[in-house]
Amino acid sequence: MTDVLPQPDCSLKAVCEPLALEEPGSKRPPNTGARLWGRVRSKLLRQKLDPQTVETKNWHTDVIEMNGIKVEFSMKFTSRDMSLKRTPSKKQTGVFGVKISVVTKRERSKVPYIVRQCVEEVEKRGIEEVGIYRISGVATDIQALKAVFDANNKDILLMLSDMDINAIAGTLKLYFRELPEPLLTDRLYPAFMEGIALSDPAAKENCMMHLLRSLPDPNLITFLFLLEHLKRVAEKEPINKMSLHNLATVFGPTLLRPSEVESKAHLTSAADIWSHDVMAQVQVLLYYLQHPPISFAELKRNTLYFSTDV
Repeated sequence: MTDVLPQPDCSLKAVCEPLALEEPGSKRPPNTGARLWGRVRSKLLRQKLDPQTVETKNWHTDVIEMNGIKVEFSMKFTSRDMSLKRTPSKKQTGVFGVKISVVTKRERSKVPYIVRQCVEEVEKRGIEEVGIYRISGVATDIQALKAVFDANNKDILLMLSDMDINAIAGTLKLYFRELPEPLLTDRLYPAFMEGIALSDPAAKENCMMHLLRSLPDPNLITFLFLLEHLKRVAEKEPINKMSLHNLATVFGPTLLRPSEVESKAHLTSAADIWSHDVMAQVQVLLYYLQHPPISFAELKRNTLYFSTDV
C-alpha cells in the first residue's frame, strides 16, 4: 500500500537494493543511513500511481544521494486485482493459504495463533506508529515471518520482538489476503453488497447483523477480534494518523472480496472492479468499525430472521 490512500486498481510492491558508495576516508554526519533510508522509503511510498501504466511489467530504477552516499532502488507496480489474488496452500500443515476453520481446529483455538500474535505485537509497540497498516513492511521480512509461522518455529516470539513493526502488520494483512476465500466468505459477498446499500437504517442494521450471524464461527470470532483491534488502533489517530476510514480502506478489500468466478461474470475491466466493488467493500468494514461493540454471544442469542430481499 502507498503512503496515501490507495489509488484505483493499484498497489505498491517495492524492492530496494541499497548500494553504499562512499569515498575512502570521508566523514558523514551521524544517522546518515537512517535518514537516507527514510528518503528512499518516502519516495517509494509517495509515488503518484498512473492507472494507465501500473500494469507494466517493467521495473523503474531510481537513485537518491545524500552526504556522499548513493542508494539505488528499483520498483514496479502490480494491479490491485493481482495483489489480492488468493493462493491456496499446497501444504495443509501451514497457516497461510489454509482454511481458517482448519487452522483453528488444529490449534484448538478460537482465533488463529498468527492473528493473535501479530495483533498483540502491534498493540504492544506499533499502535502509535504513523501509518501503521498503511505503510508497507520490507518484503523479505514479511516472507521470513510467513515462513516461521508456516513452520510453527519455536523462535516465532523472539523473531516477532526483533522485527520491524510494519513487517508484522504486513504479515497480518498477507495472512488474510492469502486465505482460500475472504474472511467474510464468497457465499455471503453478494448479500453484504446488498445490505450496505440499504437506505433504511433499521433495515440495514438488521441485515448487517444477520450476515454476521451467518458466518462460520471461526470466521466470525476472528473478524470480531480484528474489529476491536482496529478500533483500538483508530483511537490513536491523532498520533498514528490512521482513522477508521483509513483502516477500512486498507482492510476492506482484503476481508471482503468477490470470488474470481463472480468477478469474471459481472465485471469486465479493472476500472469496473474498483468503482463497483472496492468502495462498497470499504463501506462494509467501515460500518462495523463505526458500530458499537458487537458481542459474539449476543449475536448468537439473537436469532431473528431477516431477509436481504427487503
